[in-house]
Amino acid sequence: MREWSMRIYHNLSARRRRWKVVAVSSALVVAVGLPIVLLGTSKADTVEPVRSDSVQPISGALALPRIPWEGGPAYWDNFEKAQAAGWSDPNFFPIVSWFGNFSSDAEVQYDKSLGINTYSGMWDGTPYHLFADNGVFWIGGKLNDSFTDDSANWVGRFLDDEVDGRFTPAEGQAHLQRIVDDIPNDGRFKYANFTQMVVATDLDQRVAQQYVNGYTDVVSVDMYWYTIPYCDWQPYRDAYLEPVQQSNCRTASSYGKIATGLTRQDAADGHMQPRWQWVENLNGGPPEAPPTNNINPGQLKGAVVSSIINEARGIAYFNQSLGGSCQTANAFRQSQVTPEFCGNAQVEAVKEVNAQIHALASVINTQSYEYSFGAELDTMLKSHDGYAYVFAMIDGSSVPGDRTFKLPSSVHGSSAAVVGEGRTLSIDLAGRFRDTFAEEYSYHVYRVKID
Repeated sequence: MREWSMRIYHNLSARRRRWKVVAVSSALVVAVGLPIVLLGTSKADTVEPVRSDSVQPISGALALPRIPWEGGPAYWDNFEKAQAAGWSDPNFFPIVSWFGNFSSDAEVQYDKSLGINTYSGMWDGTPYHLFADNGVFWIGGKLNDSFTDDSANWVGRFLDDEVDGRFTPAEGQAHLQRIVDDIPNDGRFKYANFTQMVVATDLDQRVAQQYVNGYTDVVSVDMYWYTIPYCDWQPYRDAYLEPVQQSNCRTASSYGKIATGLTRQDAADGHMQPRWQWVENLNGGPPEAPPTNNINPGQLKGAVVSSIINEARGIAYFNQSLGGSCQTANAFRQSQVTPEFCGNAQVEAVKEVNAQIHALASVINTQSYEYSFGAELDTMLKSHDGYAYVFAMIDGSSVPGDRTFKLPSSVHGSSAAVVGEGRTLSIDLAGRFRDTFAEEYSYHVYRVKID
């Protein structure tokens, strides 16, 4: 088991260099506020209104408008490999480990016990049979000769990471186009991850939307709010499509705002694709850069749930920690082999929240309804098998405490079961109930009978 740390040293170092490039480029545009000019144009960056497709016909068991989506599990029917691998099963929800290298069945099974089912970034000597034998999936290129065109658990192609932060706009788009042009039409979806720049206002919005919409079938953004320096900068400058106030910057709600910003960019061309959200499982910052704190277990779970509430269709864990007091090349593997590992509590939190996601996947994978339950709440409303499900947190402009929920008139249940907590709340005749959110990252899921 000692081999894994040696294998990923080169890849870890590459990721470190890439973070530094992104940090510099982001600082130029975010901290200083310099405009970006598109190559070949003379127009400085401006923010164009993003067209909203939010007005939808009333439908479903709750007789409410639906939130636009890409199609849920049926989306994966567009890709032969993903469909054959079971990705269109309503009970499947993709949870990705970045550079979660493994070399044995026991290591893969450990990751599966944490709720991981998909990998991106991997030692190039990893044998394909470890994916197939253990029922997990690979998104990337052909690692070695053990991978063939018929490899069923190789479901997607990873184009590249953080291209928007590593190239000029013209170079980055040309780079991605060359990659796409070289990929065969082999039934595998195309996936790329970008920095927060594509959901911010400094990057020309035509460039940002081209990155998000021009090359991929699945897209994601990484922004590690709890552990990077951005929230402490003075003077603070909010540069995001979904405003993030400094007073609530380092909170779970900021992850949800990134997910919402990505949805806005994704919808700009009138077509939707799954949007995934990255969350650090320890520290997402560069080495020796403040703050040096790690994400705590409650924050980790809250960041994940906030992302899902805001329509993330998959979760990806940044499984390395390059800064902070608990550094590792592979947090999941370290937790398996080191009983006193400093990140064990965070890995246990990953296991807990992933278990909740998988248990509720058939609910999460339905189309959400548009509905406001009340002030100072961030919610997602679903219906499944005769029940309404409410996923709830506080919003990003308020403080923890009690909140009142007002149910839609189409929901007639007299009590709300708090899923996984062993509690039941009474609903009054006006369709209201009340609950407490002790921390900014607290979340609850309520199940209420519709009729």
